[in-house]
Amino acid sequence: MRVVVQRVRHAKVEVEGKVTGAISNGLLLLVGIHRDDTVEKLKWICDKILKLRIFDDRSGKMNDSVQDISGELLVVSQFTLYGDPEKGNRPSYMEAAGPGKAEELYEQMIRYFKEHSQLNVESGKFGAYMDVELLNDGPVTILLDR
Repeated sequence: MRVVVQRVRHAKVEVEGKVTGAISNGLLLLVGIHRDDTVEKLKWICDKILKLRIFDDRSGKMNDSVQDISGELLVVSQFTLYGDPEKGNRPSYMEAAGPGKAEELYEQMIRYFKEHSQLNVESGKFGAYMDVELLNDGPVTILLDR
């Protein structure tokens, strides 16, 4: 599983001109599911995201998590995170999970966040062409790869 975690002041995702998810202060999560991913990997990465101390505390040091600041999460599926451009000019997506498995784990991730935190959790639409807009805060961007 590969997740690009971006600390944002606000972010939104649109499908066919309609907003499917929008947040203010929090984390935008671009999520790629690997063909060998498991529920155990999903739980590990979700717990890591909820506990990542990448928000400034009162003294201006990155000591607070998204939960500490009562932030929000916007979860967006992005299979292209497993694009491998090593051979030729068109990336291969052989490492990405197929749509059935990927959608199942993506939906489980959203449920996990809702069940294990009190944060507002928004999302894109799996498999759709999406427009994602964000204001990166910092910028702070972390790559989690499990």
